[in-house]
Amino acid sequence: MARLVMKFGGTSVGSVERIKNVAQKVKREVDAGHEVAVVVSAMSGETNRLVDLVSDVASLHDAREYDVVVSSGEQVTVGLLSLALQDLGISARSWLGWQVPVKTNAVHGAARIERIDCAEIIKRFDDKQVAVCAGFQGIGSDNRITTLGRGGSDTSAVALAAALEADRCDIYTDVDGIYTADPRIATKAAKLDKITYEEMLELASLGAKVLQTRSVEMAMKHRVKLQVLSSFEDLPGTLVVDEEDIVEHQVVSGVTYTRDEAKVTLQQVADRPGVAANVFGALADANVNVDMIVQNVSEDGKATDLTFTVGRKEVTQALAVLEKLKGKVDCKAVVPDPNVVKVSIVGMGMRSHAGVAKTMFAALAEKGINIQVISTSEIKVSVLLAEEYTELAVRTLHTAFGLDAA
Repeated sequence: MARLVMKFGGTSVGSVERIKNVAQKVKREVDAGHEVAVVVSAMSGETNRLVDLVSDVASLHDAREYDVVVSSGEQVTVGLLSLALQDLGISARSWLGWQVPVKTNAVHGAARIERIDCAEIIKRFDDKQVAVCAGFQGIGSDNRITTLGRGGSDTSAVALAAALEADRCDIYTDVDGIYTADPRIATKAAKLDKITYEEMLELASLGAKVLQTRSVEMAMKHRVKLQVLSSFEDLPGTLVVDEEDIVEHQVVSGVTYTRDEAKVTLQQVADRPGVAANVFGALADANVNVDMIVQNVSEDGKATDLTFTVGRKEVTQALAVLEKLKGKVDCKAVVPDPNVVKVSIVGMGMRSHAGVAKTMFAALAEKGINIQVISTSEIKVSVLLAEEYTELAVRTLHTAFGLDAA
């Protein structure tokens, strides 16, 4: 007998028929003798609808009331799934965030979980009852409903699994696992049997949409074993595990990309101490997140081009910050470029293999793809490219590192 947390996203509970399908999957685990807690999102599209309603009523809204409205989608799905389980003869009850309770801070719209009191849920496991819990929501220190931010149901599931000391947390989605690349681009992408927390965290932060970044961070911190698998097909999924649970590491485990990048270049900036501190300090004060940075000094050492990337939605704000710096930071021009993409390779094997970057750069050069910015960590290399090369770059790197399925 195991203790399981099963999480189902919006597409998995997108209709009554799909909710009944989820109930059958839960019943199968209960019939196998397992203790089961289920975490569900709102039905697909419902959270967007609720967010739009809030915006229609008040463009500048009270974040506390925003949370009251947008958290209501999960209340519907926990109730419907509990009813579907009861209809199958399974003892089940719904739990909203404040009922568990899931204690969070009071940052409405982007709350962080502080602790979960699972005593009552565990007590009911003894009576073979399934706990159907609302994802995405909790209760803040101000005793009001909070939400965890978009994609927060994954985080809810992992946090609940950690609090319950569950044997595994199964994340059911509309894909059947984690692939070496986006199969829509790299048609020879292969599904991974296992991947490490560190690799999954890098992939999630670099554009892979399968798991939310915060949920992977939490799983790694609390050593919650994750499994990603399909809601719609009975196929083996992908396990996210400790490094020691994988016998032999691929040099590169995956290739991913994100189009949510924009490049900003300050041309002919005076090359003197404090300039970079002024630029990036002002951006930080304005909560503009800077990712990749490169600096090219001129031959005479008097001027430099300073290039960095920000999220596409933050370009306007970044430019406004730089405009206010005129006088403190002199430059010839500020040139934004939103037509870029960040392509990355990730793999634990990079730590013990030389020449990974050389292989990457040579493969891209052979296809005539120019690299604009480079950033690295111990287990990843990211490059900034012109957006038009996205698909070619992903396929090229997937082949170059031997990831094409036979």
